[in-house]
Amino acid sequence: MDAASTYCYLLKLAEHRDTDTWGCHLLDAVDRGLAPTQTIADAGSGLRAGHQAAFGEEVPCHGDVFHLQHQCQTVANSLTRQAMGATTQRLDLEQKMVVAKQKGQGNRISKKLTQARQHEAIAISLARDVKTLIGWLNHDVLELAGPALAERQELYDFVVAELQLREGIGGKKVRVLRKALQNQRDDILGFAQVPGNKLDGIAQQLKTPLHLVREMCLLFRKQPTSNAYWQAWNQLQQKLSGQFHYLYGAVQAAMKQTPRASSLVENLNSRLRNYFFLRKQLGPDYLNLLQFFLNSRQFMRSECEERVGKSPTELMTGESHPHWLELLGFKRFQQA
Repeated sequence: MDAASTYCYLLKLAEHRDTDTWGCHLLDAVDRGLAPTQTIADAGSGLRAGHQAAFGEEVPCHGDVFHLQHQCQTVANSLTRQAMGATTQRLDLEQKMVVAKQKGQGNRISKKLTQARQHEAIAISLARDVKTLIGWLNHDVLELAGPALAERQELYDFVVAELQLREGIGGKKVRVLRKALQNQRDDILGFAQVPGNKLDGIAQQLKTPLHLVREMCLLFRKQPTSNAYWQAWNQLQQKLSGQFHYLYGAVQAAMKQTPRASSLVENLNSRLRNYFFLRKQLGPDYLNLLQFFLNSRQFMRSECEERVGKSPTELMTGESHPHWLELLGFKRFQQA
């Protein structure tokens, strides 16, 4: 799908998701005019190998931030539940200790209670540390409005190193997460180069120092309802004077036009299921018709105002077209 227009350029029924399948379908799309400047994909080996076969090194394939963040959150939630379980176990043993002491048998539970308290302390510390590291990763590294690529890479490596130190305590789940982060670093942080280049262009176009443009970028990390946001707003307005609003709009547009995740594809997958249950079997003809319908149907409402009343095809081409039924050769019913 195209990130700006939501135009679906590939919807096919395939038995495999290997390199050859992806490569052939992508090359067919290229023959029909597909010419992306960059793409975003998950960590699927077949998809990435097919992309490499179709586009080579000319079109960078950035990593999908959503799936990695979801994996991080899953591990953090699992460790939190383990910590809560350790607390429950410790409380249960303390109640048993009270009863045992009344019977003069406290020594039977003393060792178990000591071990449970130690286990609880370790579990709570691990869950807190991992949650903090993931919070830093999401807010300081993977946030669209953030520092330059080199600084993001340094912070990213720090998070990976800290997770590696906790693998002995966290076990397999922490180790799997650390490896996923380590193996996908360059792909995941590929998006950061895009706004960096855009900010450089804005600085040259408006003849504004680059550090002020980056300060404006960091302004979008703050909540508009916070005091920190308005303090930074006032400071930048004093530094930029009449250029402030021009720079604000340019940076905002650059951020808006820089996707980081393949969320549109996930959304489309959920929408397609509503059409699939209507048929016992799916074939290429039905998928082609469905793809045509989705690309030609106009948006009745959208959070993006520029999409309202336009279809993905109109947004992609910049030209209006008749109703999709008329495109198929049918005559629309109209009241006299």
